[in-house]
Amino acid sequence: MSAASCLLTEDQLLCGICLDVFNVPVTLPCGHNFCKKCIKQHWDSSVHCQCPSCKESFYKKLDLRVNTFISEMASQFRKSAGRSSSRAAKPGDVPCDVCSDTKMKAVKSCLVCLASYCETHLQPHLTASRLKKHQLTDPVENLEGRMCTIHDKPLELFCKTDQTCVCMLCPVLDHKSHEVVPLKEQFERKRAELGRREIEIHRMIQDRQLKILDIKQALKLSKEAAEKEMADGVQVFTALMESLQSAQADLIGTIEETREETEQEVKSVIEKLEKEISALMKTRAELEQLSRSKDHLHLIQNFASLDASIPTREWTEVSVDLPSYEGTVKTAMDQLEETLGKQIKKLQHLAELHRAQQFAVDLTLDPDTAHAALVLSDDGKQVYHGVKKKTVKDTSKRFNPSCCVLAKQSFSSGKFYFEADVKDKTRWTLGVAKESIKRKGIIPMCPDNGHWTVWLKNGEEYAALVGSPLPLTVNSKLEKVGVFVDYDEGLVSFYDVNAMDLLYTFAGFSFAEKLYPFFSPGLNDDGINSAPLIISKVSHTDVLI
Repeated sequence: MSAASCLLTEDQLLCGICLDVFNVPVTLPCGHNFCKKCIKQHWDSSVHCQCPSCKESFYKKLDLRVNTFISEMASQFRKSAGRSSSRAAKPGDVPCDVCSDTKMKAVKSCLVCLASYCETHLQPHLTASRLKKHQLTDPVENLEGRMCTIHDKPLELFCKTDQTCVCMLCPVLDHKSHEVVPLKEQFERKRAELGRREIEIHRMIQDRQLKILDIKQALKLSKEAAEKEMADGVQVFTALMESLQSAQADLIGTIEETREETEQEVKSVIEKLEKEISALMKTRAELEQLSRSKDHLHLIQNFASLDASIPTREWTEVSVDLPSYEGTVKTAMDQLEETLGKQIKKLQHLAELHRAQQFAVDLTLDPDTAHAALVLSDDGKQVYHGVKKKTVKDTSKRFNPSCCVLAKQSFSSGKFYFEADVKDKTRWTLGVAKESIKRKGIIPMCPDNGHWTVWLKNGEEYAALVGSPLPLTVNSKLEKVGVFVDYDEGLVSFYDVNAMDLLYTFAGFSFAEKLYPFFSPGLNDDGINSAPLIISKVSHTDVLI
């Protein structure tokens, strides 16, 4: 063995896939070496392109080049060992049937001799003219199973009628008139079918992997929804408990205050009585002393002053009005019930607004529908009345003479929500409208005409346009209005976003065509209503209280 070949041991020259001495070795970027044929077959049968040893992945199948150094070492090793790929058979290998001492690994099996041979004992089959005609194959076990049990001949044909392997004599004797094809032909057909099956299985694996991802994503969303709902619930019930605690404190405080006032009043009365008692006792003592006097002049002179010092107030008619606490708890409970009712209703509206905001959509105004006097911002998010009309084409889509504009986006199913900033405005109209609404002439806005809207007039008059305007009560001037639509349920709701309260709901309608968000900034009114109506970005309401 040469010095160069001694640098590597036999184990270092073995392919990690076939466990044999390298045959046309190639080196992967990770540094591991494999037979070129082995690594290609491995990648062809795998979904991912990665190293079998360290599992490092590659983005695509590589252009493999032979490692000449390893190849030369493997070649020298074969020559020095006196065999090319022969080595002692290991578990899982097919052993040579001729080796008597150490069984070498077989490199070929003969279907005629029904024996497997290592490199050394295969030589006669490669050199002897008579043996060259034998059919050799890759090493296989159980060669007897490859022989016809009836005719003792190799199974070289396939009977399609009986779906079984047969020998050359079977079609003549036992499988007459059956459809018989060469085993290789059936092999190619089945291999092609296996390829299709492999592709189909690969697709099925991918489908199931995607389904797992879908389920995990759905579970994640469900978990987030559950956590959010729990957080909302905690906030709602915390607010209710705080209201109960506040009502309890108010009840106790009221009773305590009344009791203290009563005690102060009683204390004052008692102090006056005690003071008069003390004065009377003093007068009584002086009277007793005077009554024992035998000085006529002294008695007469002091009697009048002592008589005048006696209190004249009649206390039998005096009483203390003690409060009755009966019904105090009931009154407090009635007030609490009213307070909680209002708070629960507000919290319900708040929860509805929070859910509605989950369906926020991004809207832009459609200039093709805008009245000629309306001015739209470049980003399509703002609109105001510009007094002077622009020169635009008056198409069937454009409103005239009503100063209105629609959004570009339309909706024909599901839920959607948007918000509009109406701060500093004295007049506006907001909502949704059917695609088929009349856009020419003055058309009253109401559901019968395809509009579901609310408005502000004269700076303080809010109303839902249900036919004749239905006045709405608001606690303070609206600055931001939210519009929620459930197309399938036939519902349109309007919210005061800052107060987090419901303004009005149109319900019980059946939408049969596209709905468009509808905007009207109102007339300029000599600059009083010059502020724009703005489609604002929705900031989700995370805090309920």
